[in-house]
Amino acid sequence: MFEPDIYWGLLTGMAVLAVVVWIALTRIEAPYGIMYRRGWGPGLDNRVGWVLMEAPAFVAMALLMLLSPQGCSAADCAAYVCGGLFLLHYFRRSFIFPLLMRGKSRMPLVIALMGACFNIINVYLIGGWLFYLSPLSYGVEWLTSWQFLAGLLIFGFGMGCNWQADYIVRHLRKPGDTRHYIPRGGVFRFVTAGSYFGEIVEWAGFALLTCSWAGAVFLLWTMANLVPRAARLHKRYMREFGNEYKSLGRRRIIPFIY
Repeated sequence: MFEPDIYWGLLTGMAVLAVVVWIALTRIEAPYGIMYRRGWGPGLDNRVGWVLMEAPAFVAMALLMLLSPQGCSAADCAAYVCGGLFLLHYFRRSFIFPLLMRGKSRMPLVIALMGACFNIINVYLIGGWLFYLSPLSYGVEWLTSWQFLAGLLIFGFGMGCNWQADYIVRHLRKPGDTRHYIPRGGVFRFVTAGSYFGEIVEWAGFALLTCSWAGAVFLLWTMANLVPRAARLHKRYMREFGNEYKSLGRRRIIPFIY
């Protein structure tokens, strides 16, 4: 299942494809959420789409952890901590985040299926490294390494930003209100796409705490999807709110930089 040649070939291919997708998404607007539009085939309720897209990541990683031939021992406990952090993110994203959604946004079925396919491949790469292929010792000592501790702090900070930004956006409107409002507070003081910023920081921390190429490629994919989308969202806000928004001096997704 985890032949090294196949694994590294797939990882390299995914890295190259991420660059291609990044370039493509600067020209094509992914049609979900606020940017949903018809013409991409059958649509789903956003809640159903998110579960369909994200739940495979949670289930697949849990299975890889349960089926690992090494088991959860002192020699591999850090790998299970890393996997647990991954599961924490995807449990919320798969089963809590959709339940908290408001409004009647939709998602094309094809986008949900493409997301599910990506998530399964991503789990194969990350879980395969952590539990099957890594020559690193993810034992107790790894939990006190500077890479793990620094990565954990970055991961936690990013997750906190992501959760807070989601909360702020979710409470912008009262039930039945369909108008758009400017998010304020938290990381929104600095960027338009606060949730996206948090997610990028989160997976940057994960790449560091695992010290893995799989984590780095996942970070690249996260940026490939979210940076172009943040730029489009920023342009939309500028157009919709005009000078009121421009006067806030926010960047698109990276505070003070972009």
